[in-house]
Amino acid sequence: MFTARHVFGAVQRRSFSASTRQASKVTVLGAAGGIGQPLSLLLKLNPRVSQLALYDIRLAPGVAADIGHINTKSEVRGYDPTPSGLGDALRGSDIVLIPAGVPRKPGMTRDDLFNTNASIVRDLAKAAAEHAPEANILIISNPVNSTVPITAEVFKARGVYNPKRLFGVTTLDVVRASRFISQLKNTDPANENITVVGGHSGATIVPLLSQSGYSLTGATLDEYVRRVQFGGDEVVQAKDGAGSATLSMAMAGARFAESLLKASQGQKNVIEPTFVDSPLYKDQGIEFFASNVELGPSGVEKIHPIGKITEYEQKLLDACLADLKGNIQKGVNFIKEKP
Repeated sequence: MFTARHVFGAVQRRSFSASTRQASKVTVLGAAGGIGQPLSLLLKLNPRVSQLALYDIRLAPGVAADIGHINTKSEVRGYDPTPSGLGDALRGSDIVLIPAGVPRKPGMTRDDLFNTNASIVRDLAKAAAEHAPEANILIISNPVNSTVPITAEVFKARGVYNPKRLFGVTTLDVVRASRFISQLKNTDPANENITVVGGHSGATIVPLLSQSGYSLTGATLDEYVRRVQFGGDEVVQAKDGAGSATLSMAMAGARFAESLLKASQGQKNVIEPTFVDSPLYKDQGIEFFASNVELGPSGVEKIHPIGKITEYEQKLLDACLADLKGNIQKGVNFIKEKP
């Protein structure tokens, strides 16, 4: 019999053991949006999730009623857009995913979204700091390079900041890098796992092909890197102004949440790329950086170093660091000016 559980397993290429499942509440803030709805659907299909709380400024109860009919065990509840509704959605959560915000349109960069999305993330972060200070906070709202520092500053101001439990979801960059190399090499993309470091926009996205045993050259390499760095633009243009990368981002967010759930439930050697409070470049004034991170019951278990890279990749990394420092500072400055 083909069930919803088989759907999730086919999409994620993951397996679930009954012995590893335990009670876990997952909350989605922005659950009725373009990312939020498919993300909520995928989380409903995940047997590691026992409670799914959906919040948005509109339609969250309707989305909850819809996916609540799916024949998996998790209980789903949608919450009205009130302070008490937001607090109830957050209270007791193990994982909080924040995809809330406005999507990109043609010609817009992630930084163009800053003013609107920064305010949304700030306000949701305040609620999370009050009602779910010990939850793992997964930031999807762009620009991630700035919204993660915004969230960190909010938690710091309230005395509940735990750098091991704040994550910028950059998994989509690895998903794209893996898919695009498979198209060039005619391999199974599910078996590819290209290391991607840096940040989550444009030149801050640095794929490290050399660490996966691949060696592209010339225009082929340049075009591959461009696609990984600006893959989101392909989607925005293809949707002709009607949206951005929502479905692939939902899959990436669900994959990262699944990895975090596995790690919190005792599975070892769970490694995912993610944008976190990192020591790797703090000597250059860069507080956050995406690299392979080993996850555990307490969140961040170990941050892996970059490792050996080529001269070409080093140039990409240098450009990344220059941009990333400004992106991070932009988020910090926003909170200072509009706390």
